[in-house]
Amino acid sequence: MITNKTQQSGAGSNSMSSYLAPLVQQIQPSGIRKFFDLAAGSKDIISLGVGEPDFKTPWHVREACVYSLERGFTGYTSNAGMPELREGIAKYLQTRFAVEYNPENQIIATVGGSEAIDLALRALISPGDEILIPEPCYISYSPITAIGGGIPVGIETFGENNFKLTAEGLEAKITPRSKILILCYPSNPTGAIMSREDWEPIAKVVEKHDLIVISDEIYAELTYGSNHVSFASLPGMFDRTILVSGFSKAFAMTGWRMGYACGHSDLISAMLKIHQYTVMCAPSMGQVAALEALTNGMEEKDRMVDSYNQRRRLIVKGLRDAGLECHEPQGAFYAFPSIRHTGLSSDEFAQRLLREYKVAAVPGSVFGLGGEGYLRCSYATSVAQLNEAVERIGVFVRQLEQERTE
Repeated sequence: MITNKTQQSGAGSNSMSSYLAPLVQQIQPSGIRKFFDLAAGSKDIISLGVGEPDFKTPWHVREACVYSLERGFTGYTSNAGMPELREGIAKYLQTRFAVEYNPENQIIATVGGSEAIDLALRALISPGDEILIPEPCYISYSPITAIGGGIPVGIETFGENNFKLTAEGLEAKITPRSKILILCYPSNPTGAIMSREDWEPIAKVVEKHDLIVISDEIYAELTYGSNHVSFASLPGMFDRTILVSGFSKAFAMTGWRMGYACGHSDLISAMLKIHQYTVMCAPSMGQVAALEALTNGMEEKDRMVDSYNQRRRLIVKGLRDAGLECHEPQGAFYAFPSIRHTGLSSDEFAQRLLREYKVAAVPGSVFGLGGEGYLRCSYATSVAQLNEAVERIGVFVRQLEQERTE
């Protein structure tokens, strides 16, 4: 049977592609991982590619995990997560962002924020539903939407407006099939944030068209100069918002894969059904570590944010000095400079920068509408590395200018 299938595929006896779902075959591999993998193959490459803190998880967080293992805490927790962790998340969100959730039925601990987004979309999407996604954005939203049977609809945002979503831009993309709006502020890849004044007209459009919102707030703690405003805290938005966040960025816990989702009990209950049958529960030792981070990790978190802020100022100045226009990111840990005037596409610029000057950054085109002509540079790396990277970028830009005049 397998032999016949593979022969019919015309791809040779080692091909199994004929068994794959057409939808999965159409999905492109991650453009971010492509450049990360290229950078990982050489020691002299400076990587500004992957959005991962260069800090280690604080020692007391690791120690809490080790102690839990020594005590034999290696079994399942409840599907929604340890009650103590859910209570800690509820207290944290109320204290930091003025949103109040019931830990018993409005919070679920997930395997990273990515699982939370996937659960929310699968619980909400009916075939043909349109999912509104401000772009440039995190590259997973559109593929996960498509896998869930929805239709991703990009809403372009613009550097001239600091990549903020506007009510006019949102309204222009809404149709009778629009159901969900995915938000991600502070933004990956642009570093944009939204103030309460920015959010208020968006909330009116959401209410007018009876949309559900998935608000990815994974970078909520990484803001510079102003505090994060949770979309769920706006009048009338609490019940219609699923707040997604996690521990990866703020607490340097990417590999722990710990996230959470919060929302109306009906929505969380539906997500929990899927969670039960797919991953059962988030890792028990990761939950212990996450609770320790929330309970005793704020000082380390603040020190990391201060360091990112220093690097943010350094890279923006360095990129501007290198001859690239760069809006000032107010959140996350990415700069998003324009490379349009060089005459190269984002992919061409990134490929040559990597090949000729050993600096890995991500072409803006992989992040959707409005990303072409930009480059995502993560500044979650050392000051020495950043200084060297912007110096190499400057040399490259000057080389390109010389090439155009020859």
